[in-house]
Amino acid sequence: MEMSIDYISLGERIRKARKSKHMTQETLAEICSLSCAHIGHIERGTRIPSLDTIFRISQALGVSLDYLIFDSLGDDTDSISSIERILEGVDKTQRKNIINTIKAMSIYKFD
Repeated sequence: MEMSIDYISLGERIRKARKSKHMTQETLAEICSLSCAHIGHIERGTRIPSLDTIFRISQALGVSLDYLIFDSLGDDTDSISSIERILEGVDKTQRKNIINTIKAMSIYKFD
């Protein structure tokens, strides 16, 4: 099974964690010895950070590497937010079909 890091999602989780700490990009950049522009690129998913950089960011934000890289802490709020964003841009019929698909998929056990 091939796995790859979703750098856009990584950036979104970093931004979310930073904002939850009421921290600016400038403050995070200073703590991590990075430029503010680099933090912005990481949060937008336009730059691929090194493992060392991800580690420094995780330490500064008080979150685990697991959360940032694999998002495996079981926090469904990111998934729910993603679904809400998708539903905002669709008409009533599409919304109903998407919700029915999610309901149908929820009865299956995935390994």
